[in-house]
Amino acid sequence: MTETDKTVERDETRRGYRPEGIDDAFVAHDDDAPAGGDGGKGSGRRAGADGAPPVMPRLGWRGTLRWMWRQLTSMRVALMLLMLLAVAAVPGSILPQQSIDPSAVTQYLQDNPTAGKILDKLGFFDVFSSVWFSAIYILLFVSLVGCIVPRALAHTKALRQRPPKTPVRFTRFPAKAHATTDAEPDAVVAAAVRHLRGPVRWLPTFRVETGTDAQGRRTVAAERGYLRETGNILFHLCLLGLLVAVGTGQVLHYRAQVIVTEGHGFANSVVDYDTFESGAFWRASSLDPFSMTLDKFTSEFTTTATAEPRNFTAFVTVRQPGAPAKAEKIRVNHPLDVGGAKVYLQGNGYAPDITVKDAKGEVAYSGPVVFIPQDTNYTSQGVVKVPDVSAGLDQIGLVGFLLPTAASDDPTQASIYPQPLNPMLVLNVWHGNLGLDDGTPQNVYRLDTSDMTESTKDGKPVTLTIQPGKTVKLPDGMGTVTFNSLPRYVALDLRYDPALTWILVFALGALLGLALSLFTPRRRVWLRVWTEDVRDDESGETRPRTVIDAAGLARGDDSGLQREVDGAVASAAGRAPDDARTTASPTLPRKAPR
Repeated sequence: MTETDKTVERDETRRGYRPEGIDDAFVAHDDDAPAGGDGGKGSGRRAGADGAPPVMPRLGWRGTLRWMWRQLTSMRVALMLLMLLAVAAVPGSILPQQSIDPSAVTQYLQDNPTAGKILDKLGFFDVFSSVWFSAIYILLFVSLVGCIVPRALAHTKALRQRPPKTPVRFTRFPAKAHATTDAEPDAVVAAAVRHLRGPVRWLPTFRVETGTDAQGRRTVAAERGYLRETGNILFHLCLLGLLVAVGTGQVLHYRAQVIVTEGHGFANSVVDYDTFESGAFWRASSLDPFSMTLDKFTSEFTTTATAEPRNFTAFVTVRQPGAPAKAEKIRVNHPLDVGGAKVYLQGNGYAPDITVKDAKGEVAYSGPVVFIPQDTNYTSQGVVKVPDVSAGLDQIGLVGFLLPTAASDDPTQASIYPQPLNPMLVLNVWHGNLGLDDGTPQNVYRLDTSDMTESTKDGKPVTLTIQPGKTVKLPDGMGTVTFNSLPRYVALDLRYDPALTWILVFALGALLGLALSLFTPRRRVWLRVWTEDVRDDESGETRPRTVIDAAGLARGDDSGLQREVDGAVASAAGRAPDDARTTASPTLPRKAPR
């Protein structure tokens, strides 16, 4: 080390090292040292004239708000909020929700009084309308807007900038190529520009700019890859659009369920549906008027022991004001579009048509009763609640099973096939007070036996087995039950969501933006073209020729960069890409400096 180097090192040690171009307010300078300095012991601290220690600047409320905004609009916070939103939606799929199944929420609160009360106060039974879920949703929305707007402005500004100038030397670039040709430099430059821009004029592959350097050599500067950032912004815009579309759909949608028996129908009104739930901004006046009748339902099963389902089809007739009745079909995964809503075939089963007469011969109940399937062979359970129509008589409750195909040896066992090959009703009889007169809502699929007595004979419950077209007597002279017929029923699910189309559009746009962001290479290619005397290897003569020198640079590792440079040089020289004499750097491609 020379004396000069030693002197510089001592000065830097005394003053405190400060990188060139960085103004560090906390690095001591010569004019900051107090009189009679400490020989460098105080370096690294900026002291005042009185030797007091440095005072850290205060952030202030404006600085605090600016820091909070920068944190909220950072990409890592946006990703955290997106993950938090997915986690917050989990309770909505695990716990019963008040807007979908209030009875299940009530049952959960009864079964879990302590935990249920806490979860109810925290809004876990109405997750998607809770304050904390809405807060996460809004914060994610604001974060995405804060991320997208400045990036979009910066990207728009970058699109108007020119490609970087041609470097003076190409020696250290990872991809290089060299060629000579007899064509004029202007023709070479024009051919290179055509190749780099590509065949589509309105969407060029490279942004290209030509010029002349200080030595009078023609230059071509080309850059591509801005579509990568465009795809990134498109992805985030579509993600923002998805949030808006989903939120709009939640406040404007409605969903309804209805069970329809063959020969019966319903109208598109709230009172005709079995269950109905809608968004906060939905209004009943927005329902399109139409009616639908179930004409027939068919089902197909394999003839194997497992009886696998093959096809379900509901034949319906749709009527709308001012239009003739129209026959339609509803199948699984093939919904029907009517009245702006999609009608899905959600389930099916049997609804035996029953007539019950009381002890005085009066018809106490008549009509189809929905029985709910309990297994794949459609062993179905149901309840018939018969009110009292004659004074002084008990109300009757019939509870039991419908067997589409009952076994001949033991008709009280489960069904052996889902089709109605040997249908039979197996019912137990209760009598007393059904609780229908006090106005309390009841589950139509359950029988409250708290005020009822089961009919027995010889100490055993009375079991009635009835086939279609048959009539049996109720015990204790309470009347008769007639099994008239066995129609089918379907469970229909109507869903209206005006945002579904937009959700699809934004989802496809997000996939497109993600693909552009991942697979668009960021490359820069430069060419330098000039004329000089070149010695011909075959004849040994020296004559003027056009020399093409090219180099390329990519952001990150890019295996196609060398081919890009070779193709540009070959096209400029009017040759096939393999004819260009290329040279490549022996080291791996380096990332482009930012």
